[in-house]
Amino acid sequence: MSKEPFLSVYGHITIDQIISIKNFPLLNESVDVVSKKTTLGGTGTNIAVVAAKLGVPTAICSFVGSDFPVQYEDIMKDSGLIMDELVKVDDYETSLALVLNNSAMEQEVIFYQGPQGCASKLGRMLVDSAKRSQYVHFCTGDPEYYISVMNAIRPSGLKIALDPAQEIYKMWDKDKLTRAIELSDALFCNDYEAKAIEKHLDIGDVLAVNEPLVVRTLGDNGSIARINGELYEIPVVKGNAMVDATGAGDAYRAGFYAGLYNKYSIKDSLVIAAAVSSFVVEKVGALTNVPTWDMVLERVEKYLK
Repeated sequence: MSKEPFLSVYGHITIDQIISIKNFPLLNESVDVVSKKTTLGGTGTNIAVVAAKLGVPTAICSFVGSDFPVQYEDIMKDSGLIMDELVKVDDYETSLALVLNNSAMEQEVIFYQGPQGCASKLGRMLVDSAKRSQYVHFCTGDPEYYISVMNAIRPSGLKIALDPAQEIYKMWDKDKLTRAIELSDALFCNDYEAKAIEKHLDIGDVLAVNEPLVVRTLGDNGSIARINGELYEIPVVKGNAMVDATGAGDAYRAGFYAGLYNKYSIKDSLVIAAAVSSFVVEKVGALTNVPTWDMVLERVEKYLK
């Protein structure tokens, strides 16, 4: 058995194929690729790997296909992740994101869910790591499966965070969202996702959701959180450059748990979250510029005074 996890993360482990073209093709038209890059990605991967690299004992609880590349598995192992519940299945190939960027930096994405999006059909509950954790974070994946896992682990006394991310638009509805919120202690979303949550729940403001912690990130405008009923504005932590926002939200979540692991308050941990995010956006890719914990502390120091 691996070391005890402080955090367990449920979410997609994805192979990202990032393709640049001059213009999007018309129907039945072919266009040439300008550049193509294949990388390890996925919301679950990004949160878990960044948290682990920041020194947080983190378990990844996810399904991949038997085709999952060994080199990507090695990257995850090298980050220090606890991988007892990274499970390979034969029923589905690994999740795939085909990302098309044109010369105007407009983007189209075709996403294959893979086993994480169909986890209810696999007949296997990944709960061992979560039951041993202090915090469990649920992001992209099969909502019904996540609700069943939440029910199974809730008696263990851990803290559960719900973070549907971009799948709030297509895989969640009022019933699923309501049931998941009842089993959670925290809700994370960005400004766009907040609007979908508000529509699903027929409420005017996501910050009114009845959770001890609700966090709404606002991009360049920082974030806002309701902590035990009190509203707090979390500032943007300025970095050296803004090059690529890919993975910024995932890094924010990882930084939050790094703050909690190092005994900071919830509010200060959210400021630390913003600091971690400020490093990731300085280079292209979600995992190419992950800071050390000491680097985070140096950058965030003046914001915590």
